[in-house]
Amino acid sequence: MDPRYPIGPHETTPESSEALRAEWVERIRRLPTDIENAVRDLTDSQLDTRYRDEGWTIRQVVHHLADSHLNAYCRFRLTITEDNPTIRPYDEVAWAELPDASSAPIGPSLNLIRSLHDRWCRLLDTLELSAYERTLHHPESGDLTLWGLLDTYQWHGRHHVAHVTMTRDREGW
Repeated sequence: MDPRYPIGPHETTPESSEALRAEWVERIRRLPTDIENAVRDLTDSQLDTRYRDEGWTIRQVVHHLADSHLNAYCRFRLTITEDNPTIRPYDEVAWAELPDASSAPIGPSLNLIRSLHDRWCRLLDTLELSAYERTLHHPESGDLTLWGLLDTYQWHGRHHVAHVTMTRDREGW
């Protein structure tokens, strides 16, 4: 198994269906519980363990999930309320190195993830399947659809939870 991709690399799913949308929204809804369970009872030393050589620490992974999914939520809202908005990319590696991500307690980010996902899923639950065809422009990736973003973020959460659980298994925690 490649420790960079413990559930495999992301593969785009171009077909949309109501059943798949419901499954993916449910995955996003479950992420707060999944990440809380994955980090439960870890010590500061364990949180500062890298999931792979030259990878982030578990602490940074938790803070990254909060940062990334907050950006995703904003991107969804912009795309729903504007025509093909251009979103602003950010340097996730630089964000992970900031002190609030590299050394701060994870509790605030876990709380943010829980609250954010509650709001995000309330929004996602209201959207018709056709709304996922709306587009946004990413300066580095080009035009994307909300369907593509939903696909990416349902995978993204599971991907990082697996980094934590893989590390726990490897370390025998």
